[in-house]
Amino acid sequence: MIEAQLDKARGVVATLLVQNGTLRTGNILIAGMVSGRIRRMFNDKGQVIDEAPPSTPVSILGLSDIPTAGDIFRAVGTDREARETVARRKQEQKEAAAKPSKALTLDQVFAKFQAGESKELPLVVKADVQGSLEPVVTSLEKLSTEDIRVTILYAETGNVTENDVLLASASKAIVVGFAVAADQAAQRLADTEGVSIRMYDIIYRLTEDIEKALKGMLEPEYKDVLIGKAEVRQVFRIPKVGNIAGSFVREGEIRRNATARVMRGGQKIFEGAVSSLKHLKDDVREVRQGFECGIAFDGFDSFKTGDLIEFYTNEQVE
Repeated sequence: MIEAQLDKARGVVATLLVQNGTLRTGNILIAGMVSGRIRRMFNDKGQVIDEAPPSTPVSILGLSDIPTAGDIFRAVGTDREARETVARRKQEQKEAAAKPSKALTLDQVFAKFQAGESKELPLVVKADVQGSLEPVVTSLEKLSTEDIRVTILYAETGNVTENDVLLASASKAIVVGFAVAADQAAQRLADTEGVSIRMYDIIYRLTEDIEKALKGMLEPEYKDVLIGKAEVRQVFRIPKVGNIAGSFVREGEIRRNATARVMRGGQKIFEGAVSSLKHLKDDVREVRQGFECGIAFDGFDSFKTGDLIEFYTNEQVE
């Protein structure tokens, strides 16, 4: 939203710059706390047009009130969706102004997610100019995944103000600023309410920081990684101990602290922890490819010549 004014003859006239998609007469728009259906649209020469492609500045008629310059506008499918969205935003703003609640720090937001209480990261976004705000918002929204969503509660140009902090406090959100500052009153209020204000001058650092934050909010994912294979070439019977698999390490390395699987004919017949790993007569922690060793398990000793023993570690997926 570039600017808006009230014309006594035509009503609210708003000038927009289309960033994505094509804007058409009849579209239903939301801009900040205002909504409406486009009744008429004009190009920069004052000519009536029916549609406007990306990067086109246009003036429109049909909004219910005067929006704030810098508000992000978007088209929605129905009047009901527009009314509900505007009503929700107004309610959030009202609650923020009437009864600001203690905000959460970024670490507390992460803790709530890990406890299963939250699956979104709410943000209030401020940028220096419209040309910066749109790519910042777009980049942040692209960070959402199936597991966690970035929610932009409010986005506009200008420095961070007390109203931004109040909204963040009421919504348990984080304030993100790009190439802007926080005025003294906003900073004092943020300190009082515990609202986190994070400032950036480079977009990729902003998105990189938020992306790292999102990864920190997700429960770590693990997978089994094959580290080595050993072939059973001879079975030794040790009194009071049981059978020991005399083995040759064919691939990688095998480790005493890894999980092992005994494979026979392509089928797993046992999985468990190694109780003993020896090279010659010495107890060892690992044996590498090309060396022989003796392997024993707790709860299994039914080895056969030709069995394969696979060794796995459980590693976190990046």
